[in-house]
Parts: sequence; C-alpha cells; structure tokens
Amino acid sequence: MTSTIQVLPSEVVHLIAAGEVIDSLAAVVRELAENSLDAGATRIVVYVCPQQWQIRVADNGWGMNLDDLQQAATPHSTSKIRSCADLWKITSLGFRGEALHSLTTLADVEILSRQATGWENGWRVVYGYGGKPVEVETVAIAPGTVVTVSHIFGNCTARRQGLPPTTQQLKAVQATIHQIALCHPHVTWQVWQNERPWFTISPAANIKQLLPQILHQVRSHDLQEVKLPLTQPNSRLNLVIGLPDRCHRHRPDWVRVAVNGRMVKSQELEQTILSAFHRTLPRDRYPLCFLHLCISPDQINWNRNPAKTEIYLNEISYWQEQVHLAIDKALEINSTHLPEAIHTTRVSQLLKAAEETVGYNVNSRGKGTRKSLKAVGQVNNTYIVAEHPGGVWLVEQHIAHERVLYEQLCERWQIVPVEPAIILYQLSENQVFQLQRIGLDIEPFGEQLWAVRSVPVMLKEREDCAEALLELSRGGDLQTAQVAVACRSAIRNGTPLNMQEMQTLLDQWQNTRNPSTCPHGRPIYLPLEESSLARFFRRSWVIGKSHGI
Repeated sequence: MTSTIQVLPSEVVHLIAAGEVIDSLAAVVRELAENSLDAGATRIVVYVCPQQWQIRVADNGWGMNLDDLQQAATPHSTSKIRSCADLWKITSLGFRGEALHSLTTLADVEILSRQATGWENGWRVVYGYGGKPVEVETVAIAPGTVVTVSHIFGNCTARRQGLPPTTQQLKAVQATIHQIALCHPHVTWQVWQNERPWFTISPAANIKQLLPQILHQVRSHDLQEVKLPLTQPNSRLNLVIGLPDRCHRHRPDWVRVAVNGRMVKSQELEQTILSAFHRTLPRDRYPLCFLHLCISPDQINWNRNPAKTEIYLNEISYWQEQVHLAIDKALEINSTHLPEAIHTTRVSQLLKAAEETVGYNVNSRGKGTRKSLKAVGQVNNTYIVAEHPGGVWLVEQHIAHERVLYEQLCERWQIVPVEPAIILYQLSENQVFQLQRIGLDIEPFGEQLWAVRSVPVMLKEREDCAEALLELSRGGDLQTAQVAVACRSAIRNGTPLNMQEMQTLLDQWQNTRNPSTCPHGRPIYLPLEESSLARFFRRSWVIGKSHGI
C-alpha cells in the first residue's frame, strides 16, 4: 500500500513558514523596521507604494559588510543568537533569522548597505528565490542600510486577493509604525506614501512627549508618566496614563502593553490595567494607558507566536501587582509641585490654564507628611476653597466626600442588623434577589410586603434608608451598590460646613487612592496656580507702568 503521508517539497515548506511571518504590508514594515532598530538606527525612513506592492525602509544604522549581506537572507541566518541558551537571554527585536528569507520567497528583495566606519563604498545585493544572492555590486551610499521589497506576494496572488482594501492596509502600516515609535521614542520617523510625504514622528525625551504626535487630540498635560525601578534584577516599569478627569476613550483601544521594546498582547496585564481604573472613569469609558516593561530576558519566552506579538511571562502575578501599584501612584496628587502654565489673558484663559496644569505625581501618602491643603472658605455651600503653597484649589465637596466614602466602603463593607425591620412594598423577584446578592437579610412580611433586617452600616441612621434600599434593589454588582451608598451618604451640595469640617474632608480626600475623580468619573477639583493668578492680576508690572507713567 502506498503511504498517503508525503514529505513536503522545500519550496512549499518555505512558503508556509513565510506566510506565518509575513502576512501583510504592515508585517513587512514591522520586520524591516525592527532590523533597523537592532542595527542602532536613530532615523528611519519608510516608503510605502501599495499599488506597486513595494516597501522600502532606509536607516542610519551600523550597516553590513559584504559577507553579512550575502548570508542575510539565507534560512534562519541571524547575528543575534548562537545557541539554544541564547533563546533565554534575547535582547534584540529580531532573532529567528526568518524575516529576510521569508521576504525572498514572497517578493523581490534588494539591499544596499554600508558600514559606518572603515568603508568608503557600500554594496548592493539582489536576492533570488530562497535568499541566494544573484547580483552583487559596489555602490555609493551613506552609512546605513536600504532594503527594498517589491512585487510583494507576486508569486502568491491568492494572498493578495485575501488582503483588506488599500486604505485598511495603510492604516495597519501607520498603526504598526506608531506602536514601534512608542517603544523607541528617541527615533526619528519619516514616512512616505506613493512618493509623497505622509507623516513624521519627531524624537522625544519620553513617551509622554511623544504620544500627542500619535493621538493628536491628546495634549501632554493630559498625561502622567511614572517610571519605577523594580525588585526584579535588570527590570523597570514605565507607565503613561491619561488623567481620568479629562482623558478617556469610548473603547478599550488604547490599553497598550510593551515588553523590552516590542508591543505585545497580554490579556492578564490589560485586565489589570482596566481593573485599576475601575470607578475612576465615567460610565462606558476606558482608560488611555501605555505600559512598557523592561524585564530581564530570562523572564520571557518569545516563542509563543511567529510574529512575536504574544509572550509567556514568568511570575505574571508579580507584574500584575507592580502595574497596579504604578497606576495607583500615577493617580495620586502631589499638590506641592504643579507644572507652570503661561497665560496672561482673562478669566476663561485662567480657568483653561488651571485645567491644563493639574498634576498627578507620586507622593508619600501615609508617611506622616504635612497636609498641603488648608481650608479657607466655602462658595455657595458647594465648593471648598483651599489654599496650598502653589495657589488656590476649588474642591467640590459632595463628590470629594463620595470618593472618600466609596474607598472606605470598599475596604470595610459591613452589613449590620436593624430593628425594627425596614418594610418595603411591591418588590419584584429580581429586586429581592439583588438585595440578597449584596448581602442583605430580606424576607416576606405579608402580601406584597418585604422586611429588610440588615443594611449597610452607613445607611442605618439615615431617614431615607428605605429609599436608599430601593435604589440598591434596582441592579448592579457589589461595587455598584457601594457607589450608590457612597453617593447617597456623601455631604450634599448646599450643606454649610465649618472650617474644621472642611479641613477634615480635605485631609481625608487627599489620602484616597484615586483623588482625581469620583466613582462616577467626574473631576473633583480645579487648581488655580499662583503663577497664573499673578499674571492675571499683572503683579509683575512695575509701579510706574501700572500707574500709566
């Protein structure tokens, strides 16, 4: 009997492997750009010609000599690893030696390269199918490398037909470059489409300064950056978040995670980020967050996906804990250090300056530091006027107290008996189940009557306890119930407070974990800086000038 299992021809094997690595125009850009970064490039120029199925990437990296060029596209050839042991200490973006070889099985590839030192000329090599050099010549070229990939998927027309429309492919290329740029903010990017300038990304000192070039509706003062050393050796954490009282998204499309210079998918870390922002954003809104972990290579296994977009991360619970701590610190308020804003016009601009200069910086909460806010008055029995070394803050008393109570409830949710029982009328089956779900003792008390014999401790002494229980019965999980209790129990706007009551509330609020917004996502405070006030009142004028002399 003839065997039905046959060994595949080598060209079929190579084509299958190539399809796993190169599946789109964006994948071509990704692989070539990563090679440029591995070569130390600080300037990368990308040319995209989708109608001609051509990509060119030029860089100012170290370049290659002729020997390297002749082997660069052969199967599994790389300068980045030498043995099995190297797979557990990978520090480069590329390491499998698959990209260039895969490209030669799917397209025409030409490389021009010159090393930065020791060579007056460079070399041009054209590769045939499978990565063998078919043309070699000297060329005049600046130090660096230029890779041109033409007729992409020309020998696999079914792949071309299965790709999205050109506009979607261009969006994917742009998104790919944005992702790489975020991980390497020091690099200059120039991107051309069909021989015309498309977009540029200028180098930045940090991700906070770079991100507004990618998300144009976001300003740098809408962001907060935290850099933390970690207890793990050779590891650090870099976190940039959008301040939740002004910067959030309709979809969870900007919760991004990068590890060692490459954007990756990590469901565990993404869920940790979403959880950390819970009850700091408005309903149905999601955070803007970019997390970059630099981790010792022996803690990572990159061999999960050919595109290296998914990884196995050792001790994932440790990293989740560090991310949660970093986000908590990013949301804390340090009222003694706010960035200065320059505004010299009238009230609208003064308020705009106040909104733009809110700072969230790591402070030493809970370590016996002096309270920085001093209550000085109340406006309309609604806003607490607080003085601090940098100016004046307005704090909305109800939602500040709501934040305080919500975090207390989360830490100490307590159900206590109540006598006599509170009688509720005409509850549906779902309402009864909801009250039981959050831990209340409820039982029938007659036709259409129900007796509630335990309540949250904050509601026990309230005259409107029955109304509050009806609100709790209308649905939601325990956290939703805690928000409802905090909202109902918080100081109402219109309530006059004496100076001690205002100061106590300010002290409690400053020590909350997430003081920027209430549990519904509303902003709690507005700072008016001394520097902006001075400019508004023109205190820098000389006396003679102010008197018209």
